[in-house]
Amino acid sequence: MRTVYLGTSEFAATVLDRLAASAHRPQLVVTRPDAPRGRGRKLAPPPVAERAGLLGIELFQPEDVNGDEARARIAAAAPGAVAICAYGALIREPLLSEHQMLNVHPSLLPRWRGAAPVERAIEAGDEETGVTIMRPTAELDAGPLGAQRAEPMGPGDDYGSLSSRLAALGGELLVEALDLQPSFREQPGTGVTYAEKIGPEDRHLDPSLTADLLERRVRALRPHIGAYVELPWDERLGVTRAALTAAEGPPPGELAVSGGRLLYGAANGPLQLCEVHPAGRRPMDAEAWIRGYGERLNG
Repeated sequence: MRTVYLGTSEFAATVLDRLAASAHRPQLVVTRPDAPRGRGRKLAPPPVAERAGLLGIELFQPEDVNGDEARARIAAAAPGAVAICAYGALIREPLLSEHQMLNVHPSLLPRWRGAAPVERAIEAGDEETGVTIMRPTAELDAGPLGAQRAEPMGPGDDYGSLSSRLAALGGELLVEALDLQPSFREQPGTGVTYAEKIGPEDRHLDPSLTADLLERRVRALRPHIGAYVELPWDERLGVTRAALTAAEGPPPGELAVSGGRLLYGAANGPLQLCEVHPAGRRPMDAEAWIRGYGERLNG
């Protein structure tokens, strides 16, 4: 089947790889315009643009995918289906109704509609998540369901490990849906939850929360966003790996070194910080950070 693919993120680039290797290789890839990326904030193409170039697929980067120019460009490719994955902008009418559309969403809808389903599933401590193929509608992630497949979540999963499995699963499920053309059913009205976009406040390890929730938050934001704690000298310390501990710890919001371990006080006891990321430095084991900063902390 002739297809057009809309996507932007690294997750979407992995799905594109699988689609391009199938009988439904896209005639056109549509992605977002180049944007500042990285520490230097230099203008760079999104991951899907880079992948389309490597695959030798025609690329289009409109300012507005719903505009007349973009709609005409998509129509000119004469797609039997338009596949969408993590495009990063809402698809609106009349584009929504102009083609058969299949959206790859990394959750078991209706659980975790919205922008950050992988992160919110980890943070909530879900035992499984998965991928859904759905038809997009004007209401965010509320369209009919065509196919779903579950993926177990382990206690050590972070965003990096889980999203890579879900992206591979999403590519397989998308190709399967294009092959088999399943019937679609409306989403149930119960079990709806929303995965709100990760905001600046989500990165802070709020000491009023429990240690187990904070440990999951660290994993949910690793390695792409990152969590942090506030140091006594008005500086942030990134936290890239943490663990629960039965040790006695400091009051909520305070850091302490105990038995060679770096402990952060939370609502129900301490969180052990195992790997940290000081400002302007590379991530390091907590033991190395203690050797360099421990006396300052205790002082």
